[in-house]
Order: sequence, then structure tokens, then C-alpha cells
Amino acid sequence: MLLPGDDDVASPDVSWSYTGFSMFRKWLAQAEGFTLTEMNGFGGERQWRSVSTTLAPLLNHPDDEGSLAPAQCAAMLPRLEAILDQRQSDDSAPVIRRRIEDVRKLITVLRFCVDKDVELIFG
Repeated sequence: MLLPGDDDVASPDVSWSYTGFSMFRKWLAQAEGFTLTEMNGFGGERQWRSVSTTLAPLLNHPDDEGSLAPAQCAAMLPRLEAILDQRQSDDSAPVIRRRIEDVRKLITVLRFCVDKDVELIFG
């Protein structure tokens, strides 16, 4: 689950199973032009410094612990919005519709974190 660090149960959140979160991150990495399983920490040897994406803090993060700062959330928003804009016309497959909805939910949570100046918690 990704949620704002504001201790308010009414705040927006987004959640996946471990498998679902893995599939979502693999899809995002693919949108960024690389394969997540080739990356260090995900079974491969490719170093993260060889990848240029503002989504790296999300993609290269433990599944269920830690946090991202509001500034990191803000830096990811434009790229996620661009991915959403690019993919909305390609939403015929159920899995793509699910990923698009996941991106929408994540954008909502990230905007909330930025607006309230709170961390994004991986829980």
C-alpha cells in the first residue's frame, strides 16, 4: 500500500498485492524503456545510474517499507501524467485499463502528498 504519511485514514491510498505491485512497476519500467528484471535488485546486474527516469525512486524501492519525500513525489508527477496521457488511447485490454487506473490512483496520492507536504509511505 502506498499512502500519505499524514496519519489520516480518510486520505487517499493505492494498494496492490505484492504480485500486482511488481507487475505495475514492470509496466512502468517498460514505459520508461527498460526491463525491470534486468535491474540490480530485481534479478539483473544493470545499475540504476544507467537509467534516466524520474520514476526511479518508485521503481527502485522496497515493496513495503520506507518512504519518499514530497519533493520526490512532485518530481514523478509530470512523468506519470505523461504516461497516463499516452496510454489512455490504448485502453482496450483489461490489463491496460487496470494499469491506467493504477496510475490515476497513484497520481491522486502523490498530489495529496505534495499538497499536504507529507511523505509517501510504503506500507
